[in-house]
Amino acid sequence: MFELDNVTLRHGDRAAIDAVSLAFPTGSVSAVIGSSGSGKSTLLRLLLGLELPDVGEVRIDDVPLQASDVLAVRRRIGYVIQDGGLFPHLGVRDNLALLPHMLGWSDARIDERADFLASLTHFPSDALRRFPAELSGGQRQRVALMRALMLDPPALLLDEPFCALDPIVRHELQDELAEIFRSLDKTVVLVTHDVAEAAFLASRLILLRDGRVVQDGCVDDFMERPADPFVSQFIAAQRQLPGRTR
Repeated sequence: MFELDNVTLRHGDRAAIDAVSLAFPTGSVSAVIGSSGSGKSTLLRLLLGLELPDVGEVRIDDVPLQASDVLAVRRRIGYVIQDGGLFPHLGVRDNLALLPHMLGWSDARIDERADFLASLTHFPSDALRRFPAELSGGQRQRVALMRALMLDPPALLLDEPFCALDPIVRHELQDELAEIFRSLDKTVVLVTHDVAEAAFLASRLILLRDGRVVQDGCVDDFMERPADPFVSQFIAAQRQLPGRTR
C-alpha cells in the first residue's frame, strides 16, 4: 500500500531520512524501530503526507503522493500518536465524531460506529460521554485508537502509542492491539524503540539509524543474522527479548 522510492528529507543540514526505499504491502504489519532521532517518526509523517520529501517519491496504492492530495489521503489512514492527541474540551464521543460530522455522517451512524469500536477496544461504553481528563492513560489511548479507526481506513500508523503507559497497562494494550490487527486485516506501520513490542506486534522489523535502513527482516534475522555490529548492539541493549513472536 505504501512505498518510499529513494526518499530523502532534510531538516536543515541534517538528513532526517536518507535515501530510503521501502515497500509496505497491503495487509502487512511492520514495526519501525531505532534509537531516538533515528528517523522513525519522520518516516510515518512522510507516509501520512505531513511532510513531503526533498528527493524521491512516496506512493500510496501506486499513486505518487502530492501536496494537493494530502487531505484526502489522511482520511484513508488512521494515525495514533504518543499522547493520543485528544481535544480536552470535548467528550470521548465528540472527539470520535469530529471527522465523521465533517463528512456528513448522521448521529445514529456515529453512535453505532462508536459503540462497535468501544467493544473492539474494550472501552467502557458508559464512558463515551466523559472528557479526556476523566480517563486513565490506557483509556485515552484506546480512544485515540478508536478515533483512528472511526472511518474504517485501510491503513493504520502508530507512533509509539504505549511509551507513556505503565507496564501492566502497556502489556494489556499490546495483547488487545495484536488481536485487533489480526481481526481487521489492515496495513499497519508501528513505530517503537522496544524490540520486544515490535516482535510481538509485527512480523517484519525495520531498524533505522541516522535516517537510513540498517536492517529489514523478521526478529530471527536480527538476532541470528545481524547486518552489522550496530544491530547486535541495539538488540543487546534491550532489557528483555520477546517471549513469543508472530
